[in-house]
Amino acid sequence: MEEEKVSSRFKRICVFCGSCSGKKTSYQEAAVELGKELVEKRIDLVYGGGSVGLMGLVSQAVHDGGRHVLGVIPRSLMPREITGESIGEVRAVSDMHQRKAEMARQADAFIALPGGYGTLEELLEVITWAQLGIHRKPVGLLNVDGFYNSLLSFLDKAVDEGFISPIARRIVVSAPTAKQLVRELEEHDPEYDEFTSKLIWEEVERLNYNMVDSNVPM
Repeated sequence: MEEEKVSSRFKRICVFCGSCSGKKTSYQEAAVELGKELVEKRIDLVYGGGSVGLMGLVSQAVHDGGRHVLGVIPRSLMPREITGESIGEVRAVSDMHQRKAEMARQADAFIALPGGYGTLEELLEVITWAQLGIHRKPVGLLNVDGFYNSLLSFLDKAVDEGFISPIARRIVVSAPTAKQLVRELEEHDPEYDEFTSKLIWEEVERLNYNMVDSNVPM
């Protein structure tokens, strides 16, 4: 009965976040909280590899809780002085494009913690893929202390100005705590407009999702 209470529809969640810890301790606490929530829900972690910043905090929390951690990282970023010690399983790829494709292929949902350019770029790409129907996986923002308020306001402005449809706006789920966000992602039912529902992406998926360098040691 206890297992039924804490189990999730997701087997693995991909977390995008900063390789820095940020100035507020609340960001660091949120990363640990998210890791513990994944453990409680028996969800494994997919992330960008390494042990520095928020990436290190969330991955260590998941690993310490006994769940599987998969870090996907380009070979050029593997030196320890860049990413720190490895946590869990490390899957090396050739470049940043392959990294994003492999993380997306492995995950059942996506969560963004606070971060910088890299976090934002990864987040917006999976949102765009959802808008185009390339995947049907929920996307969530862990909006710690209002960190993503400006981004959410931008999305609402883009809807108002006719650049994002109301349906596409609802791709993005946000919540201030890990527990609430995971719950909302599990309840989220993606919507697709008539145009997107007719798109066929088999070739795109083949090109983007099967790009792990088989010659790189795992």
